Amino acid sequence: MRSAIRATVTALLSAAAMGLTLLPAPRATAADTAVLRAAPHGSGSACTLDHPCSLEGARDAARTLSGDDVRVELADGTYTLSRPLDLGAKDSGVTWAAAPGAHPVLSGGRAITGWSTNDDGTWTARVPEGVTPRQLFVDGVRATRARGDSCAASVCDATKTGMTGAERTGIDQWARPTDAEAVIRVRWRNYHCRIASVSGDLMTFAKPCWTNSSSGTGRTGPAWDTTTVDSSRYAKVSYFENARELLDKPGEFVWDSSARTVTYLPRKGENPRRSQAITPATEGLVNLDGAHDVRVTGIGFAYAAYRQPSTDEGYAGTQAGLTLTGATGPVDHAGRHYTKPAAALTVRGGRDVVVDDASFTRLGGAGVIFERGTQDSTLTRSRFTDLSSGAAYIGDTEPRPTAELTGARNTVSYNTVRHTGVEYTDAVGIWTGYEAGTVIDHNTLEDLPYSGISVGWGWNQPEVQKSVLRDNRITNNRITNAMRVEYDQHDGGAIYTQGAQPGTVISGNYLNRSAYGNTERDGNGIYLDEQSSHITVTRNVLTRLGYKWVSNWADYGIDNHATGNWTDTDAPALAGTGSTMTDNHAKLDRLPAEALKVAGSAGANPHGTVEQLRRDLARTGTATQSSTDGTATAARAIDGDTSTDTRTQSEPGAWWQVDLGAVRHVGQVEVWNDASTSTADFDVQLATSADFSDATTAHITGKALHPTLLDTNDEARYVRIKLKGTGRVGLSHVLVHP
Repeated sequence: MRSAIRATVTALLSAAAMGLTLLPAPRATAADTAVLRAAPHGSGSACTLDHPCSLEGARDAARTLSGDDVRVELADGTYTLSRPLDLGAKDSGVTWAAAPGAHPVLSGGRAITGWSTNDDGTWTARVPEGVTPRQLFVDGVRATRARGDSCAASVCDATKTGMTGAERTGIDQWARPTDAEAVIRVRWRNYHCRIASVSGDLMTFAKPCWTNSSSGTGRTGPAWDTTTVDSSRYAKVSYFENARELLDKPGEFVWDSSARTVTYLPRKGENPRRSQAITPATEGLVNLDGAHDVRVTGIGFAYAAYRQPSTDEGYAGTQAGLTLTGATGPVDHAGRHYTKPAAALTVRGGRDVVVDDASFTRLGGAGVIFERGTQDSTLTRSRFTDLSSGAAYIGDTEPRPTAELTGARNTVSYNTVRHTGVEYTDAVGIWTGYEAGTVIDHNTLEDLPYSGISVGWGWNQPEVQKSVLRDNRITNNRITNAMRVEYDQHDGGAIYTQGAQPGTVISGNYLNRSAYGNTERDGNGIYLDEQSSHITVTRNVLTRLGYKWVSNWADYGIDNHATGNWTDTDAPALAGTGSTMTDNHAKLDRLPAEALKVAGSAGANPHGTVEQLRRDLARTGTATQSSTDGTATAARAIDGDTSTDTRTQSEPGAWWQVDLGAVRHVGQVEVWNDASTSTADFDVQLATSADFSDATTAHITGKALHPTLLDTNDEARYVRIKLKGTGRVGLSHVLVHP
C-alpha cells in the first residue's frame, strides 16, 4: 500500500504543477480491499452500509483483518468526539476516507443550549460540567471574549510580581476579576495570563504563567528578557478580557467560572431559540502514534479545544505559537523545551502518512502537527480557516535528535491557509522546526497576524551551527497580508528562517503586502534571521512590503545568496560572511511579464491574480526640502527604496517636495515614514505653481504609516509634505501615481 500512496501523491502534485485541478473523487476499490463503514451514530461491529460502526468500532474491526489494505469510509454528518480517536502501529495500512459524495466532520464541540434572555439584551446559559468555554461560535461565526481598551505601561506597570492599574481601569470593582486575563504583546511574543488577585491598585497573575512571562527565568534565550512583560519593550496591556463589565459589543461573550454560565451579547438577527452555539471542548480529535502507511482524506476537523491557556499555565509565548510551560525546567537557550499548541490532528513518529483534502476550521488551537520523527509524510490540498493558533506544525525543537526522532522528507503542499492566529497572534501559518528535506510548496496563505511560513529554529545558539536542518525547499507559495499591523506583532516576515540549513532554497514565491501599513519598519518579505545560513533566495516576487524585501542583518548568518528576484524596493547587502546579492530586479514600479508569470503560478490554485504595481511619477522628478539633517538628502525619498531615509531638521513648517517636471494627473500619493516615524500631523499639498498659491491640501492626523495612502483626483506638478507645527519631516518613500 505504501507505493500506492506515494504514487497517488506524486500524481496529485504533478497534475497541480501543470495547472490541473484534481477534484476529490471516489477511490477505486480493489477486489482485495476490505471496506468498513462508519456513521455519526454507528454502533456494533458489522461496519457495513446497513449497519455502520462508530469510528472506534471501525478502528477495532480493522485491526482484526488480515493484510494491510483496509479502507474505512465515513458517511456524511458530524461525528461528535468526547475523546480523541487514537491510532497506533497496529492501525497501519488503513485509509480513513469520506464515503463517495459525503462530507464527514469530526467535531470536538459541545452545544450550549437553554439560553435565557436578560433585561439588557444578553443571553445566558449553563455550561456542561467539564467544559470551559474559551471560544464560542454562534451559527458558525466566532464570538469574541469580551474585551476592553488597551492600558499603557504608565498605568498598568508590569513587574515580576504583578501589575498596577486595577483602580484606574476599574478592575478593582469588577465582580469576578479572577476570571479575567491580561493579553500582552511584546514584539514577536504574545502573553495571556489570568488575574489571580486584586488588592487596591495591584494585580497578581496566575503562576507559572506570569513567572514564565517575566524576566529572570534563565529558561529562554537568547537575551529574551528584553521582550518579557517586565522589560523596557513592554508598552501596554493590549486588552483585558473575559469580564462581565466589558460585555458591550454584539458578538462578545463572557464565561463565569463560579456560576458555570456563558453570557452572550447577540448580533443582529440571532435568536436564542434558533441559533446554534458551540464551544470547543475535546482537545485533539485524531492522534496517530507510530503508524505507517495511513491515509486520511476528505475529512473535516472542527471545534477542537486547546486547554492550556485556560489553566494556571496560561499562554507564555516564546515565538511562533510555542510557549514556555512548567514552574521549573532546564536552562534552554535553544528553545528545546518549548511547548507546541494542541492540534486537531497529531502525527507522532509516523511514516508515509498522507493527510489529503481535509478541512480544519473553528479550532481553539492548531490544525495539524507532524512530530517526534515523522518522516516521508504529506499534508496536501487541505484547507485551514478560523484557527486560534497556526495551521501546521512540522517537526520539533531538538537540534540534534536521534535518527528515529529526526523529522525528514515531509511535504506540505497545495494547502490554503486563511485567518489563522486569531487568538494567539504570535502563531505563524506554517511552522517547521529542525527538519531535513522538508518541502513547503504551492500553498496559499492569507490574512495572518504574524509570519506566514517559518522554517528553522535556534537563533544564534551554538547547537544551530550543526543541527539536522538542511535541504528544505520553500517554493511557489503565495503569501498575502501577513504581519497584519492591527495585531501589533513585530520582527517577522512573510517567509522567516532560523539556523544553518545547507541546501535550503526559497524560490518562486509571491509575497505581497507583508506588514503593509505598518507603524514600524520591521516587517520583511523574506527574513533570514539570526544564524540563518547557506540559503539560496531566487526568483521570488516581493511587493508592497512594510520594510525590506530580504533581510539578513546578523553577521553570523553566513553564505546566503539572493539572486534573480523581483521587487518594488531595495535592501541593504546581506550581512553575513560570504553572502551575496546579484542580478536582482529592484526598485520596480511595474512588474515585467516574467515576474507576473512567476507570481501568477504561485499558490494552491493556478493562475492566481497578481497585484500589478502602479507607475510612479515621483522617481523621475526633482526632490527638495526645507533643510537637510546631515546626509539625509531629499532624493532618498524618490529613489524607489524604502530602506533609505531623508530628514529635515526640526523646524516650524518643515517640508519636503517633488517637482514632477510638468503638470500631471495625480490619482494617489503614498507617504512612507522614516525609521524613526518622524513625520506626523502633516499636510499633503498638490499644486501646479511653484509658489503653491493654487494648492489643494489634505491634512493627515497622527504619524505617517508604511504607507499612508491619499487618494486624489487632481492636476499637479508639485507635491509637498509639510508639517503643521514644529518638528521634522522624515521620509523613506514618496510615490505619486497617475
